[in-house]
Amino acid sequence: MSRASLPMYDRPELAAAHDRLWQAVRTHLGEGPATLCRGGDPWDDWRAPDLVLSQTCGYPYRARLYGRVALVGTPDHRLPGCPPGHYCSVLIARAGDPRDDPAAFAAARLAYNEALSQSGWAAPQTFARAHGFTFAETLATGAHTHSARAVAEGRADLAALDAVTRRLMRRHDPEAAGLREIARTPPTPALPYITAITRDPAPVRAALDAAIAGLPEADRDALSLYGMQHIPAAAYLAIPDPPPPAG
Repeated sequence: MSRASLPMYDRPELAAAHDRLWQAVRTHLGEGPATLCRGGDPWDDWRAPDLVLSQTCGYPYRARLYGRVALVGTPDHRLPGCPPGHYCSVLIARAGDPRDDPAAFAAARLAYNEALSQSGWAAPQTFARAHGFTFAETLATGAHTHSARAVAEGRADLAALDAVTRRLMRRHDPEAAGLREIARTPPTPALPYITAITRDPAPVRAALDAAIAGLPEADRDALSLYGMQHIPAAAYLAIPDPPPPAG
């Protein structure tokens, strides 16, 4: 038995495209489970000794998974203002909020998905410190989409969304129309693909490269997935870890 998962951007509208991506990877690799794992705790997949392929966030990778998984590669999403293989966080507020300077939100409530998220927690904290402030009040929501909804509904004033998630929300979620961009954080390496530490990542990388290249253009656009970059682990490990949320 073996397992594979692609949990980070696997919203319902993209499930079929992700399935086609995995089937192409499996064909090129010549092995792997018949279907992707869905619905469970992603940590179970990331730590599984039989993991063929998954995708994690840069913060969990450097904080808990480095040395326990093998790095496969990094997706290229063709995000504006980001080098290939990089992404950023988009700071969003309600469309009617008159504040434009991020520092004006220092006393406001920041919604974040989870404390071990690079885009939702680490990046905005580092961004705030670079601009001379810290977020005084925070709200944990459990998901980027929940953070955006908290802002739209007035339960929070600001949220930091993964730029790929923001792109997908603008395509698929009506509440995204009521939000506007305040700022973007500096780019960092995008969410890495990983495999089990006991597995040679090179064949998995080659299979994923070939699978992405062979996807229909509509699937590549739907997934915002245009290729792979080979960013070293050191680039992930060099990103600073912020203090955890208070309380």
